[in-house]
Amino acid sequence: MSGFAIDARLPSSPSGGRGRLAILGGGIVGACTALAAQRAGFEVTLVEPAAPGGEQAASYGNGCWLSPSSTVPPALPGLWKKVPKFLSDPLGPLAIRWSYFPKVAPWLVRYLLSGWTEAKVLRTGHALRALVAGAPELHAALAEEAGVGHLVERRGLLYVFPDRAAFEAEALAWRIRAQTGVTWLEIDEDELRQREPDLDRRYKFALLVEEGGHCRDPGAYVAALVALAEAQGMRRVKARATGFRIEAGRLKAVTTDQGEVAADRAVISAGAYSRALAREAGDTLPLETERGYHAVIADPEAGPRTPMMPSDGKMSLTMTEAGLRVAGQVEIAGLEAAPNWRRAEILRDHLLRSFPGLPREIPAERIKVWMGHRPSMPDGLPCIGKSSASGDILHCFGHGHVGLVAAPRSAELAVALLTDAPPPVPPGPYSPRRFA
Repeated sequence: MSGFAIDARLPSSPSGGRGRLAILGGGIVGACTALAAQRAGFEVTLVEPAAPGGEQAASYGNGCWLSPSSTVPPALPGLWKKVPKFLSDPLGPLAIRWSYFPKVAPWLVRYLLSGWTEAKVLRTGHALRALVAGAPELHAALAEEAGVGHLVERRGLLYVFPDRAAFEAEALAWRIRAQTGVTWLEIDEDELRQREPDLDRRYKFALLVEEGGHCRDPGAYVAALVALAEAQGMRRVKARATGFRIEAGRLKAVTTDQGEVAADRAVISAGAYSRALAREAGDTLPLETERGYHAVIADPEAGPRTPMMPSDGKMSLTMTEAGLRVAGQVEIAGLEAAPNWRRAEILRDHLLRSFPGLPREIPAERIKVWMGHRPSMPDGLPCIGKSSASGDILHCFGHGHVGLVAAPRSAELAVALLTDAPPPVPPGPYSPRRFA
């Protein structure tokens, strides 16, 4: 490859004894991996073309939840019956654009098969729980270290329902949560009114997952973690990684659109853009983008005291530094299609129905909408493991709906695999080889 060489070597420091590690991608997973790698003694270079925590990243626009109850994968038994609706309703909570269907069909088949039986879903649930259990505490510690402790709050997560029957209609999902170690408190109508006086009175029953938490500004949080890593000696290279230079099975450098970055090890954590890099590292992996949307209302007149998810909307409602954020929706349309902003409007409208104290007509300047790309594997689990081309290159991407919450434990696992240290959780369920 033509171009100049970027010298990734850092000034001498007590760290760096394990060699030079390039992390490809500056989202929440890459940021947490950088910090974990520094603790393990690597010299770290972060290769990222845009500002960490910027609006281009899924880490900026997610639902803000640090949810240890995220142990239910997207596909459940019987979901295949709804595929015609996914194709016919472009504004449904899960939609597939007709023009993209031929390309995504193989991924969709694997997606449906992964949730074909309750036993399969439960196995996935245990693997998810291993990554998300205790996550609010891990994030709180990281935020404090980065000087932004106020951005992580641990006040629980609330799931609200019109009545108990609506909760019981989701029995399978909550049975999976219970079997994977999630606990909750039942909240009756009177207590719900006291807890959430602004909530529409059609909701009469709720579950409180006390161990849950949330982040008040995911973008600023990621930026602070990257800044912390830089303060500890990490070098940041503004470039887009394109591949690898491997000689005799050993990594020598990461290639980028700005030249080479010398490296002994590399971690692919480029979110929805990781698929091409994985291929350059010898693995064809079924990564797809689940496009998600959010809307934020600045200076809201009403809203939740505790982050909540209404059962009739399947969207997270969370107070953030910028205002009241409503996030959700799954749209399968690839990386290049233009956003369908009507989907963000649906989120906004549901938010207005959930909190009658919000005005029906909100000035446009008080509402901000966003669309981003969840990097998703068809079975709902990330890929964390060594590549086929070289054991020096590690995959750590594909977290789907659990990227924010699962990032610290995923980073610990990735660094353990790089150093052949005892892993914090069994690595088998996340192996890229499961798709071979």
